[in-house]
Amino acid sequence: MKAAGAKYLPRLESQSDDEYQAYKSRACFFNATRRAADAFVGLVFRKAPFVRIPEAATGIGAAMAGFTNDADMLGTSLFGYAKNIVQEVVAVGRAGTLVDWEGDFEKRAYATAYRAEDILNWRVERVNGRSVPTLIVLREFVSPADYGPDGDEFSSGLVEQLRVLRLVASEAAADAATAHEYRVEVWREEETTVGRGSGKKKEVKWVLFESHVPLRLGKPLPLIPFVFHGARHSLPEVGVMPLSDLIYLNLDHYRLDADFKHGLHYTALPTAWVAGFDKAATLTIGSRAAWVSENEKATAGFLEFSGDGLGTFERALDRDEREMAVLATQVLENQIRVAETATAIMLRQAGENSVLATVATSVSESLTQVMRWVYWWNSTEAIPEMVTDGQALIELNTDFGVTGMQSGELGAVVQAWKDGAISQDSMLELFRKREILPEGRSNADEIALISGAKDASGAGAGMGQEGAAPPLKAA
Repeated sequence: MKAAGAKYLPRLESQSDDEYQAYKSRACFFNATRRAADAFVGLVFRKAPFVRIPEAATGIGAAMAGFTNDADMLGTSLFGYAKNIVQEVVAVGRAGTLVDWEGDFEKRAYATAYRAEDILNWRVERVNGRSVPTLIVLREFVSPADYGPDGDEFSSGLVEQLRVLRLVASEAAADAATAHEYRVEVWREEETTVGRGSGKKKEVKWVLFESHVPLRLGKPLPLIPFVFHGARHSLPEVGVMPLSDLIYLNLDHYRLDADFKHGLHYTALPTAWVAGFDKAATLTIGSRAAWVSENEKATAGFLEFSGDGLGTFERALDRDEREMAVLATQVLENQIRVAETATAIMLRQAGENSVLATVATSVSESLTQVMRWVYWWNSTEAIPEMVTDGQALIELNTDFGVTGMQSGELGAVVQAWKDGAISQDSMLELFRKREILPEGRSNADEIALISGAKDASGAGAGMGQEGAAPPLKAA
C-alpha cells in the first residue's frame, strides 16, 4: 500500500517530497481486507470438501487418486489446490485453471492455476450450437532451460511469455464434432536491431517460440481445456469482487488514519512559548532547568490544542471500522457481550453466510469441471460434458455455523428414529453435520462402537422391550 504512494494516499496541498514521505510513514494501514479474506477461506475449509472419484482399483480411479494427491505436479493436493483457488476468487473475484497432459515421463493429467491478472484476453464464439471460448491469452513467467535472461546459467531471473490457447477450424474434420481443434502457441519477447549506421536502434517484439496441437487418443481436442473460476459463475465474463465494498472502505480508513496521525504529530505534544526573554538565550526544558529573565514583564507558557478537530477523525475511524465489520461477515466486529440464542445467531449471520455460500457453490461447480477434464483425459468419452457428477465431483463446505445441536434438538432426532420417522443413517448423518460425530468416522464404525460399549457394560439386554430403541445395525 505504501509503496504505491499517491495512488492510494494523495498528497496534501503544497507538500514536499520529504514532507509527504513523513506523512505516509506515520499512516498505518489496518488490513481488514486481508483478515476478512482469510476468515472467508477458513470458513469454507472448516470442513474438508466432499470428493467423488471412481474406485482406485480401476485404471481411471487410480489416475484420479493420483490427481487428488498431486493436482498440479508441484506436490499440491486437490484440497490445497482448491484452497488456493478459493483464496484467489475471494480476493479478486476470478481465477483460471488450465488442464493439460504430461506425456513425456509421468503420462498424466494435471492442473495449472492462473491468477486473474494473468488472464489477459479471451474470446467467446458460438461453436456447434453452444458458446465456448475460442481464444484465451495467459501470461506466464518461466525460467529458461539453460541460462537466465542475462546469459548467466546461475541466474534465477524469469522470462515473461504468453501462452495463447486457440480453438481453430480443423483441416481434417470428419464431422461437426471434430470441426474445430485446440492449438497452443507460446510467444516470447525478442530484442532485434533495425536500421543501419547511425539510425540503428533496438526493438522488442513478440515472436512465436513454440506451437503444437495437443492430442488425446491420437486426435486433437475439440475444446480448450480451460476453466474459469468466479464468485458467482464459471463463465469468462468478469464479475464483481466479493470484497470490493470492503476494499473501498478500507482505503478510506487508511486515508483517515493518515490525516489523524498527521494531526497528532503537530498537536499532541504541548509547545513551549516565551515572551520578554533574551533572544540569544538557550532555554532548556526540564525539572533541573529554570528560566530567569531580568524583564519583569517576561512571561512563558505552553501552546496546547483545544477543540474537536481530532475527535472528528476518531469518530470517522470508528465508523469505518464498524462498517467494515458488517461488510466482513462480522469477523472484525467486537465480541457480543450479551447472551444470544443459537437461533438468533443463525438469523443474524444468514445474510452474510449466503454471500460466502454463493462463492463456495460457484467454485465447487468450476472445480468439478476441472475434475471432469482430468477424468476425460483418462477415459474414452467423446467430450468432457459426457462425464457426469456420478463419476467426478467436488463440493466445498457451505455449512459455516458452529452452533452444534441443542439438547432439545438432539432428543427430538433420537425420538424420531425411535418412532421410525427417520432411518438410523439419517440420524447419524444429522449428528455428523451438526458436528456431534467426527467427519472421518463412518456410520458402521459408529454403530460398532455403540454395540461394543453396550456389550461391555451388559446394557443391551432390554433392546427388544417396548419403548426401547430399536437395535442398531451396520449397513
